[in-house]
Amino acid sequence: MSGARREGDGRGRLGAALSGMAVAVGCVLFLGGFVWGALVYQPYTVPTDSMSPTVQAGDRVLAERISGDEVRRGDVVVFRDKQWGDMPMVKRVVGVGGDEIVCCDGDGRLTINGKPVDEPYLHIEGPAAERFTAEVPEGQLFLLGDERKGSLDSRSHLQDAGQGSVPRSAVEARLDAVAWPLSGGAVERPEGFAALPGGVSQPGPVGLMLVAVAAGAVLIVGGAAYGPTVDRLGGARRRKVVTAGAA
Repeated sequence: MSGARREGDGRGRLGAALSGMAVAVGCVLFLGGFVWGALVYQPYTVPTDSMSPTVQAGDRVLAERISGDEVRRGDVVVFRDKQWGDMPMVKRVVGVGGDEIVCCDGDGRLTINGKPVDEPYLHIEGPAAERFTAEVPEGQLFLLGDERKGSLDSRSHLQDAGQGSVPRSAVEARLDAVAWPLSGGAVERPEGFAALPGGVSQPGPVGLMLVAVAAGAVLIVGGAAYGPTVDRLGGARRRKVVTAGAA
């Protein structure tokens, strides 16, 4: 019986050590994921439906803090510019410095430097948006809303010196995911811009951040439950040994 007790004590100590280690690692992952997210991402509330259906008014989004130099065509960005009211706005970048933007070709598609771009995220019924042409100065960005019929975007500023464009330095962040509602998911990088020089940007680390938080939560719960479970199982084995010895 003393041998069984020693064996049970050894298992108990091992179980406690494994339990503590799992909880410790889980805390690091769980808290680290949140800290990582706070450093990399800025939450925003989408103010209008100008980016519908990609994001809707009232959606809570996670926007990755980036430099304007990192922006690529197709990115949905948060920016602030005095000519646009000096308040955070959410639009899609369709042109960068040196681009000629024309709307639209015979199929109603936007063209960039003569190349038509497929934009499957648009929801346009009836005639295509009003026609326009704009040349984007170097260091500037041309931005449109996905709800092309109702969005106040670069087209509303075509008579400005930069033909509706804003400086790259105006960009504060790039949308990576919709946090609420939960059905929103990731904000995809459109393939229609991938063939143009510079390609499209890569997704941010929000996926890895969520994996870290989820894995941490599992380890914390599992580690906290492991020790008591091992103790109960060990106690049950010792009672069986005692009962068998008495018999």
